[in-house]
Amino acid sequence: MSDADINFYFDPVCPFAWMTSKWVRQVMGQRDYAVEWRFISLRLINSHLDYASHFPPEYEAGHTAGLRLLRVAARARIEQGPEAVGAFYAACGKHIFESDPVPDNGDPALDRRGTREFAEQILASAGLPADLAAALDDAGFDSLIQSDGDEALGLTGKDVGTPIIHFKPPTGLAFFGPVISRLPSDEEAVQLWDHVVGLAGFAGFAELKRSLRERPQLPALGVPAGDTGVQEDWHGGSRRTRK
Repeated sequence: MSDADINFYFDPVCPFAWMTSKWVRQVMGQRDYAVEWRFISLRLINSHLDYASHFPPEYEAGHTAGLRLLRVAARARIEQGPEAVGAFYAACGKHIFESDPVPDNGDPALDRRGTREFAEQILASAGLPADLAAALDDAGFDSLIQSDGDEALGLTGKDVGTPIIHFKPPTGLAFFGPVISRLPSDEEAVQLWDHVVGLAGFAGFAELKRSLRERPQLPALGVPAGDTGVQEDWHGGSRRTRK
C-alpha cells in the first residue's frame, strides 16, 4: 500500500494538469507531502467519443501521444519503481511545456510527442534507461493505465478531466483540478491548497466551475511567466470547434 499523502492522476500532454502539478510540487516542498504520480489517459477516457465532433482537429493525435508516453511511464513504474514516474513526468513537462512553441507541421494527425526520439529525450532528462521507450507501441500497458484511470474516476465521477487529486488516500477526499492558468507564489501556493482542500472537504460540496480560462502561463503555449494568456471558452472540457 502506498504511503503517499497525495495521489496525483495526470496525462502528460494536458497543460492544465502540468500547471497544477507545478503548484502541487510547491506545496510538497512546504508541507513535506509525499506524492504518488498516477495515470489517467485522456485518449482512453474519451475512447467512446467521436473526436471530430467533440474536439479540435489536433486533439486525437495529441491524446494518443499522451497515451503512448503513459505506456513508457507505466513500464518505468514496473521496472524502476514509482519514484521514476515523478521524474518522468517532470521531464515530460520540461520538454513539452517549458520550451519555446514548436512550429505547426500542418498535419493534425501527427504529434511529435508520441515519437521514439521524443520519448528518449525525456528519458535521458529523467535519468532513466532509453530502452523504456520501446513501450510506446506496447498496448499491453494500457490495462494498467486504464486501471489507474478507473480508480480516479471512481473517486470523482466520470464528468471530469485531468488532473485528479486524491488527498490522504485511501479514504480521503478527491477532486478534479483545480484548473489554474498561473503559478502562485510559494506563500500563495499553500493558501490556495488550504482553500481548495477546505472547500472540497465539505461533504455537501459538488462543483464550482467556469469554462472561461486563460491560456496557461507556459512558454510552449506562447505565454511566458509574468504574462497573462488570452481567455478562451473551454466549454465541454476543450476548445472544440463545433457543438
